[in-house]
Amino acid sequence: MSEVHLLFHQPIADHSFSADRSLVAVSRDTKDELAGHDKTVTSVDIAPNSRNIVTCSQDRNALVWEPSPTGWKPTLVLLRINRAATHVRWSPDETKFAVGSGARVIAVCYFEEENDWWVSKHIKKPLRSTVFSLAWHPNSVLLAAGSADAHARVFSSYIKGVDQRPEPTVWGERIPFNTVCGEYINSSGGWVHSVAFSPSGDALAFAAHNSSVTVVYPSAPEQPPHAVLSVTTQMLPFLTLCWTREDQLVAAGHDCHPVVFEGSMEGWRLAYSVDDPRKSSGSGASQESSALNMFRQMDLKGKSSADDTNLKTIHQNSITVLRPYEGKPGNITKFSSSGVDGRIVIFSVKG
Repeated sequence: MSEVHLLFHQPIADHSFSADRSLVAVSRDTKDELAGHDKTVTSVDIAPNSRNIVTCSQDRNALVWEPSPTGWKPTLVLLRINRAATHVRWSPDETKFAVGSGARVIAVCYFEEENDWWVSKHIKKPLRSTVFSLAWHPNSVLLAAGSADAHARVFSSYIKGVDQRPEPTVWGERIPFNTVCGEYINSSGGWVHSVAFSPSGDALAFAAHNSSVTVVYPSAPEQPPHAVLSVTTQMLPFLTLCWTREDQLVAAGHDCHPVVFEGSMEGWRLAYSVDDPRKSSGSGASQESSALNMFRQMDLKGKSSADDTNLKTIHQNSITVLRPYEGKPGNITKFSSSGVDGRIVIFSVKG
């Protein structure tokens, strides 16, 4: 069963739930309740433990909102970018957050105790276009980015004095700031809309504009990966990804309903659709009633159906964001989705 919440009649750009799911932050095209940005808020994220909210906007700024007895207290972040901020995500340990932008820059932001403000360091090379999506590795040091230059990349965001030196991973051992730990191109040259690390961090998935989902299994630093597995579908392009288990991930986008991919290093496949529109058609008497209604509408209004514009899916427009909702990393049982139709929907995943 799915749980549907129609919040607005405007598109939802992003949403984020707190750890206990008692709080949800939503960014949309119009002015938000937390008024601090001059232009459209493009992305939002809630830190699970501290409940601090970070937002970014087309006004080239980011704000950190801290809960206080009198409401939410905003703090401006020094991003130092000259184009719109597009995407923001907290690191798992909540000491940093990363902001993608149209300036071919990723701003990695951290709190400077001496000056009592948030400052940023820039990841620049080899980015050559707008950054659409960011995802953190479980160690809070590695950062994946998908961009309009058809690349998915993994960077080091290690900041001395802020991060503890991470344990060696398949992505690398000694990783100073802005080290490129992996770089993968979409074969058709399509924009990379979304990136996501697996729960262990040992695999990276990315979705591109050619309606494909690619899963990369790295082997060792500066070595060819064990496997780069791409699944190309006949669907419209995917815009967002969410891992539920190490062998399962969910994708959604312009087809307005999520689909589940399953696999391993041996291969990946499209397993099934969630909210499959093909299974929502009626039969028997309902089909007869539908045919009668079709002719009636053709006679009255010159169209074949009273609901020509209604889709057979819960979401009535593109899904732009998927988020884990219930369960632990590696065993997510429910996920949430939001999109252009102003809905937030909670879906269950098959075990």
